[in-house]
Amino acid sequence: MAIGEFELIRRFFTKQAVKQASTVLGVGDDCALLRVEERQDLAVTADTLVEGVHFLPDVDPESLGHKVLAVNLSDLAAMGAEPRWVTLALTLPHPERAWLQSFARGFFALAERHGVELVGGDTTRGPLTITVQALGLAPREHALRRSGARPGDLVYLTGELGTAGLGLKIRQGSTDIDDPTAVVRLEKPEPRIDAGIRLRGLASSCIDVSDGLAADLGHILEASGVGATIEWDRLPLTDGISRYIVETGDWRMPLSAGDDYELCFTVPPANRDALEQRLAAGDCPFALIGRIESQAGLRLLRDGWSIEFSQDGYQHFTRD
Repeated sequence: MAIGEFELIRRFFTKQAVKQASTVLGVGDDCALLRVEERQDLAVTADTLVEGVHFLPDVDPESLGHKVLAVNLSDLAAMGAEPRWVTLALTLPHPERAWLQSFARGFFALAERHGVELVGGDTTRGPLTITVQALGLAPREHALRRSGARPGDLVYLTGELGTAGLGLKIRQGSTDIDDPTAVVRLEKPEPRIDAGIRLRGLASSCIDVSDGLAADLGHILEASGVGATIEWDRLPLTDGISRYIVETGDWRMPLSAGDDYELCFTVPPANRDALEQRLAAGDCPFALIGRIESQAGLRLLRDGWSIEFSQDGYQHFTRD
């Protein structure tokens, strides 16, 4: 028996435990009504994921439910915002109950963990496409931006670099390296919400690494009107990435591969000790990888050579 649009919404997307006190009206009306506290700025982001572009057709729907929310929460983390609400627009070729149940399980497991309430959205029929809008709050004048980096600032990165890129190569069968953790990092990235909040008042700029470190750090450099040098020996690379580089010689991959959803941020030297103490009190690893400079461009210091590194990452609508 076919399931209709409103039954689909009622059955799979209205039984969430999280209920924000500042939600005046959630799912079930023409709009949600949200009450923003005084001295708070509202951070808003949206991402669309398309089958065959952002995820493989055979991806586990529970992992997909996690990822579509995680990539939006990662944007909030990069602003130092605390997640509160989310909307979901789901385009499906067919409303399969088992798929929807698994997708919703992954979506809401992450939402519950971060106190995020689903307050609206849309469903329609068509090629599998998922759009999520996430909203969060940051104390007024304390949201992190891309435009604050200054010469002399230190460049940091949370987590590990290039692991999701390796996971994609494993899933595509283009490498024989056996690294299940890399596949998990690709399909179920962990948004660095706690780390982003801990950066408030200490970091001068921040961005999440979705299109590759070189490209995303490049956005900070462009917005701030500065350049940077990063040091190869400081990059946090897993054993799997190191093996991949040895076997292929492709040392650029961890710098250009997307989907890591780590935070890249800059910190004035005067804030270094306070920053490292604050992050060390959390559960997110981090590494100092370079320094902001007045000379424009991104440079990589590797084996004693300074290499001008392209800031291009994955982009839609570019010629193949």
